Amino acid sequence: MNAPRAWLIWTIGVFAYLVAVAQRTSFGVAGLEATERFDASAAAISFFTVLQLLVYAGLQIPVGVLVDRFGSRAMVAGGAVLMGLGQLQLAFAESVPGGVLGRVLVGAGDAMTFISVIRLVPLWFAPAKVPLVTQLTGMCGQLGQLFSVVPFALLLHSAGWTPAFLTLAAMSVLAVVLVLALLRDAPPGHPPRDEGQGLRATGISLSRAWKQPGTRLGLWSHFTVQFSGNLFAMTWGYPFLLSAQGLDTGTVSALMALFVGTAIVAGPGFGRFVAKHPMRRSALVLLITLATALAWAAVLALPERAPLWLLVILVVVLAIGGPGSMIGFDFARTFNPSHRIGTATGIVNVGGFIAALVAIYLIGLVLDLLNASGFSGGELYGLASFRIALSVQFVLLGLGTVLILMTRRKVRRQMAAQGIHVPPLVATLAKQRRDRIERRRSQRAGAAGDGPDRA
Repeated sequence: MNAPRAWLIWTIGVFAYLVAVAQRTSFGVAGLEATERFDASAAAISFFTVLQLLVYAGLQIPVGVLVDRFGSRAMVAGGAVLMGLGQLQLAFAESVPGGVLGRVLVGAGDAMTFISVIRLVPLWFAPAKVPLVTQLTGMCGQLGQLFSVVPFALLLHSAGWTPAFLTLAAMSVLAVVLVLALLRDAPPGHPPRDEGQGLRATGISLSRAWKQPGTRLGLWSHFTVQFSGNLFAMTWGYPFLLSAQGLDTGTVSALMALFVGTAIVAGPGFGRFVAKHPMRRSALVLLITLATALAWAAVLALPERAPLWLLVILVVVLAIGGPGSMIGFDFARTFNPSHRIGTATGIVNVGGFIAALVAIYLIGLVLDLLNASGFSGGELYGLASFRIALSVQFVLLGLGTVLILMTRRKVRRQMAAQGIHVPPLVATLAKQRRDRIERRRSQRAGAAGDGPDRA
């Protein structure tokens, strides 16, 4: 694992992932333009992203199995090709079916990218570095979202729909060239992949990954902490801030940039925490879940538009969910052997996107129902309607929390059978407090004993 070469391989993989994130989130800032271009309702616009995420989530497990079999290079290159074709199709689409086809291709290509890049990390880096490099991967990938909310949005508003989406297609072409030229699946001397694995062996590997409670704990962690930020960035954040909260486009772009910047800053901190406190990963996930619920409750409970400072807090909390969801992949890594990491990672990655597509679709459906009933007063994206529609999230946050607690109990029973006992967090904090007090007493006693003898 030559360090410079490992970082070069990682850089190429991260660039491909950055491009994938830009492709994934580009439609989030084009929602209002898409409504006009395709003459579509809120439910129809949400269907673009829902179908994209459905394809993405549905392909996660097959892609996980395939990347274990064929390697990251082939999968990342293939994903970039599909995304380029999808954006090319979307650039010239003038109807809802044509636009949907483009987003389906984008979702399929996007599905092939992240798992393949994440699989490179434990193969090219030492175990102690893996949690931090995994967070850095997610952090750098978020720059793709920054591209979509700033340069892409500016290009969309100045040059128009077709040039903007053609630019995204060109980025995919560049990713394909770099991946094929420079990316390698594993360091020299690494055991070769078993490319002859049959369906029965593949099924056994998938079954074992699923039966591992640690994999399912990663799945439900990802499910719970990622979806809210995802739906905010990919579909409903832009119209909520612009139409419901009455902000101007410059302020909305700044808040979206803050979303990306916060995720970038938070990632390394989470990586260091996970590396230092591996037994407290689920506690951090639950803390992020609570913060998300409280932030949304504070904004949605107000009878009027929220002040800007509160919206800033909401954006920061939602952004933390991105790097927080990466903890799920660390569960997959630590509870599965290396030859099954791709499969386990695919299972985990299903969680957040299934939750996101359910929430995105339900929010669009509720907005349309409220508009049809006359509740919205003809204002589809009004504040009162959004307040009700966005409350759908609390159901998913509650469900995810229950599933995390149930699965964590099984994981800890399994660990106890192996002689690894995780004390309650309260007991651990109390012990740390006692230890700090004892150290201070010892230091004071030592200082007193070292003083001058004045007798």
